[in-house]
Amino acid sequence: MTTITREKSTPLDIPAFQALYASCEAYAREYMSRYDASHDWSHIERVRSLSIKLMSDSPIAIDAQLVSLAAILHDIGDHKYVTPGASPTPVKDLLISFGCPESLAISVQIVVSNVSYSNETKNRDEVARVLEVYPELGIVQDADRLDAIGAVGIGRCFTFGGAKQRDTGMQGCITHFEEKLLKIHEIMKTERGRKMAVERTERIREFERWWSEEVGETGVTM
Repeated sequence: MTTITREKSTPLDIPAFQALYASCEAYAREYMSRYDASHDWSHIERVRSLSIKLMSDSPIAIDAQLVSLAAILHDIGDHKYVTPGASPTPVKDLLISFGCPESLAISVQIVVSNVSYSNETKNRDEVARVLEVYPELGIVQDADRLDAIGAVGIGRCFTFGGAKQRDTGMQGCITHFEEKLLKIHEIMKTERGRKMAVERTERIREFERWWSEEVGETGVTM
């Protein structure tokens, strides 16, 4: 069993953090431009905005600098797009190259490495231990997962399917709803995130009803 520890670190002063954040934002914006529209810069902006909303409701102390950096860097090194031989700690490496204190860089990497839904379903106990030490992870997880469901999530699902899974057709996205998206609300970490997820999940269910009705009228397999 891996032991999760957290080094105490002093928050960066405002000018230093703003400079670091600006460098990370510029890098992330360019980095995300190589991805399809399901994982582009607008996705990062939505996750950032949702993270701020969820963080504002947190009943426990949250490191805002950690959340802010993890939100904009959470897709750096994403396993769906990463190339073989890439660094296992790309976010930490990036932050240190920008002059970030090592303790903060390590913390951001730990959070980013555990945001993935698929990673959590495969390593529930490990992710639970990380959450105990880094409650910031729950904020970024919920923000990222909220963007995967609801109307935006439906659009992103079809976009990703068209870019990466053309052999499954549009029906493959409906299958993905059942395999993943309709289950996301069950593992949300924050109270506000859970409420929002329930609402967005119902929008997917409504879309499924429309889909079944329209496909049934044509008798054509998608």
